[in-house]
Amino acid sequence: MNLLRAASTVSLLTLASRVTGLVRDQLIAAQFGASAATDAFNVAFRIPNLFRRLFAEGAFSQAFVPLLAATREREGDAATHALVDAVATVLVWVLLLACAAGMVGAPVLVWLMASGLERLDLATVMTRWMFPYIGFMSVVALAAGILNTWKRFAVPAATPVLLNLSIIAAAVFGTPWLRAQGVEPVFALAGGVMVGGLLQLATLLAALARVGMLPKVGLTLARWRTAWAHPGVRDVLGRMAPALLGVSVAQVSLLINTQIASHIAVGAVSWLTYADRLMEFPTGLLGVALGVVLLPQLSAAQGRGDAQAYSDMLDWGLRLVLLLALPCAVALMVFALPLVAVLFHYGAFTDRDVVQCAYAVMGWGVGLIGLIAVKVLAPGYYARQDTKTPVKIAIGVLAVTQLLNAALVPAIGQAGLSLSIGLAAMLNAGFLFAGLRRAGVYRPRPGWGMFALRVVGACLLLGAALHWAGGAIDWIGLRAHPGQRAGWMALVLGGVAAGYFAVLLASGLRLRQFARRG
Repeated sequence: MNLLRAASTVSLLTLASRVTGLVRDQLIAAQFGASAATDAFNVAFRIPNLFRRLFAEGAFSQAFVPLLAATREREGDAATHALVDAVATVLVWVLLLACAAGMVGAPVLVWLMASGLERLDLATVMTRWMFPYIGFMSVVALAAGILNTWKRFAVPAATPVLLNLSIIAAAVFGTPWLRAQGVEPVFALAGGVMVGGLLQLATLLAALARVGMLPKVGLTLARWRTAWAHPGVRDVLGRMAPALLGVSVAQVSLLINTQIASHIAVGAVSWLTYADRLMEFPTGLLGVALGVVLLPQLSAAQGRGDAQAYSDMLDWGLRLVLLLALPCAVALMVFALPLVAVLFHYGAFTDRDVVQCAYAVMGWGVGLIGLIAVKVLAPGYYARQDTKTPVKIAIGVLAVTQLLNAALVPAIGQAGLSLSIGLAAMLNAGFLFAGLRRAGVYRPRPGWGMFALRVVGACLLLGAALHWAGGAIDWIGLRAHPGQRAGWMALVLGGVAAGYFAVLLASGLRLRQFARRG
């Protein structure tokens, strides 16, 4: 399998997801601005997403995918299918109970997440409506893990587009209709989330059926007992415990930051949400794509004892991180205001909102390389079935994040929240890297010094060009001319991207070195 081609497939489909997600947020920003209603929706949507990242895409995936890949490598498809059936049965039982509990406990969850919200009532109602979304997405995570192990990367990477399209349709058609009926229009967005979750679930289950891996789920007590007795289930649960602690550290940090933001000002939660959208473009296109491709391949290499392939795949991933993440980080730091203005400065989104959101974007830029590098380095531990080391590192990083919050938020407001997470991510990546080197499982290939010198030099030129363009054009003043402003943005970004790669090629870098096979 060509790793670059696989990662590129995931990246392109993730790009479609991020673009539709951007359109989604643009519509929400134009209709509601950074208001109490959008703060309420963002918190309500963040709660099921928090649990999704905590359990489904977090601890569960980290525990399940390496075991799945190793079982298929060593025992074949029949044993793997039995494992999938047992895990799916236990998962569905747990999800039914968890969704019921979450809907009942919605008021407490909202208060814990953002007690400073102006519209706690809206957030509570929407949390109840959207909490079953975690059930849909947990089964989606199970299906995605299976498909990725079978090297079917396209469908799992594409399905988030369905969620965004559902919310877009809700914003375009549902919001005006509810407003005309005298009903709170932001409720339409919650309905869009639920429809999107159902569409994703149906699509992934159909994809599993096509590869013959649709789980046989039993809802009787007899099937529950049989599934619970399967050794693979106990193995997954045993691995989930430390993985859950590690993932929960990051989610606790997010919860604390949302709580702090809810007390900064009306709109602060929304400023951070829109800034997150810009940060998620490079982390999704590069970090998520690399993590999705590398984890099953690293697990398979570990299963067959191929230490050289294991190290080479990590080296390949880290070089791609430096090559593609560093210029993105520079762009977020020096070109934040133009990016926010072109993407969100319409309708109810004010000049002040642009400036405040841009500050948060700059904070993300500082730590972007760390955020993406973790997506490559952490699978290096999970593939070796080591979930304890990342947990220990994550706990220390959480403490550092909150110390940074205490120092930065009083000085620079919501920008301090994104900056603290970014700086802590750099620290997290550094410790993960050092651990892999110390264990001897990652041995850098020759040529890193010259490679880094070329990339840094090209990024300095890119940053200088973006800094000039940011000051030469009145990006906020061009609000009345959105087409002209978007044209300037396309010209600037296209020009600096072409210039960046031209400088790299002129310096002797050969991009074909990244077209490696796994």
